[in-house]
Amino acid sequence: MIRESTAPLRLRAVHAALLLGAYAVVTIEALSAFDALNRWSIAVVWLVFAAAFAGWWVRRGRPRPNPARRWADARAWWVAASKIERFLVSVIGGLLLTELVMAILAEPNNYDSQTYHLSRIEHWVADGNLEAYPTAIQRQISLAPGAEYLLAHLRLLTGGDALYNLVQWSAGVLCVFAASRIVAQFGGGRRAQLLAAFVVATTPMVTLQASSTQVDLIVAGWVASVATLVLDDTRRKATLRTVAWIGLGFGLAAVTKATGLLGTAPMLLLWGIAQLRLGRVRDLARVAGTSVAILAIAAVLCAPFYYRNYQVFGSPLGSSRLTDSVPMQRHDPAAILVNGLRIGQTALDTPVAPLSDAVAAAIEGVSRAVGVDPQDRDITFGVTTFPVVAWYPDEDRVSLPIQGVLALLGMLFGLIRPNRFTQSRRLLQAYISMIAMAGLLYAATVKWQPWGNRLIVFALVLAAPVAGLWLDKAMARRWPMRLTVVTIVVAALSATLAVGYGFPRRLVGKGSVFTTSPVDTRFLRRPQWTGDFRWARDQIEASGARRIGLVQQNDNWEYPWWVLLPGREFVAMQSVVPQRPPARPDEVDAIVCTGDLVVCRKIVPKDWTLTTHGYVAYAHR
Repeated sequence: MIRESTAPLRLRAVHAALLLGAYAVVTIEALSAFDALNRWSIAVVWLVFAAAFAGWWVRRGRPRPNPARRWADARAWWVAASKIERFLVSVIGGLLLTELVMAILAEPNNYDSQTYHLSRIEHWVADGNLEAYPTAIQRQISLAPGAEYLLAHLRLLTGGDALYNLVQWSAGVLCVFAASRIVAQFGGGRRAQLLAAFVVATTPMVTLQASSTQVDLIVAGWVASVATLVLDDTRRKATLRTVAWIGLGFGLAAVTKATGLLGTAPMLLLWGIAQLRLGRVRDLARVAGTSVAILAIAAVLCAPFYYRNYQVFGSPLGSSRLTDSVPMQRHDPAAILVNGLRIGQTALDTPVAPLSDAVAAAIEGVSRAVGVDPQDRDITFGVTTFPVVAWYPDEDRVSLPIQGVLALLGMLFGLIRPNRFTQSRRLLQAYISMIAMAGLLYAATVKWQPWGNRLIVFALVLAAPVAGLWLDKAMARRWPMRLTVVTIVVAALSATLAVGYGFPRRLVGKGSVFTTSPVDTRFLRRPQWTGDFRWARDQIEASGARRIGLVQQNDNWEYPWWVLLPGREFVAMQSVVPQRPPARPDEVDAIVCTGDLVVCRKIVPKDWTLTTHGYVAYAHR
């Protein structure tokens, strides 16, 4: 039977993550309302939190930690553990520790972070609020900012980005905890729980993003938190306390990334069905009331952002440029089928080129057979073309063939023979069905894109517990056990290689975090731009310009300017934000341009001196 007391320490970790995340979102919104986003106000916010926590701890009479006893318990566990359990713990711990070192040593160098994730934080800090501002990069305004809210607290407290990577690393740990707890909730033993944690920890996309400023692990962490909390409520009537936790998780997922809704919505459906089955007709009002409470709590976290989007763009989803490029524009069964097949092929891509090519060719054949162009722009992002090579360990597109296949097999056998895995047979089947629904929702709403593998990490984390249950049962038989052990070893090696040789952060080789300078690390995605940005920095420093105008396109890098030229004020010379006009040339001391120089020459006054240096141009009076 599923009980809240199942894996209580991991449950506390989930609660702590939700509480910290919600507190960060609510306080930053509150401070923004008073134009008070600054270091001192944020410091007061966290001093209040620390004081409240200390008071709660004393009032509850919590016992003091006993490190000696904890160490003794850990040693006893290790002695009693089997060889495979020790191996699993060693690999998981080794990966997490290595990723922590990389997160601390490496400067943020994710591509999207250079464009909008981190740039928007600098604008908030400069403006003292979260209001929309003029910019040519609409993603800085339109896309959900929950992850950046967390980073903004660190930015204001420390004055820089040195701790940014730790947020994704912490989210990766949360995913491991939540996945292993879900196994325990289904009655899985210690080995099954470790296997689920292993599946999550060794997924290449997880190992690479754990030292990044991407946001996909954060989304996955919130989705997995909702899932484990929902499972707690499937055998008991929900209370206001449990509803509050679920509402916080739902709200955090919604304010962090739209894809988080694709994972949390099916889990909330599972929760609602379970609550209805626990009561009678007269309990409909109770279930309706608690459902409204979940939505209300979630709205506290995400409604302010979506309302600002509505005010600026006339839609809570943001600009039409975003809503026309990412979401599916065809929803007929054939289009959804083709989109799903392409997503699956990219997710399971392997270094075995003949196999990948054959599967891609087969999918293209199926698409034509059902009357769908495999490159149809209505189901394909931008000007990208299917298929792509996705197995290489790149944080934006690396595939997950081993973990993906294990998850699919686990779900298949879990549906067919649930009695082998758990006493909660129907609940396991319902849980697997909800994961499948999340996958279907994704295929029906999000266009195929070369970097789509990172968007489905939440689904892998949800499915990892089922894979852990299946692998545990497979190891009970001789030949399946041998095959499982080989699979585990191969997964461990692939994860090690991803950490060691991954991109754009790695332990060894060219670009190593130990041998690459901070500036060069930031430009590893585009090393050819390093000299251009430095040249422009030198020109601005020599001129003494303080207010700098930016001319850029939607996918250009803005964040390096904030890093290379601290203390300067940066304003946009173009704006895709209605009612937010750009700055005029007579309002700035200098202008820097990146990308399309034709646009640059149209904006820079003809009597200004314009000098180019590769990708960058600098203009002054």
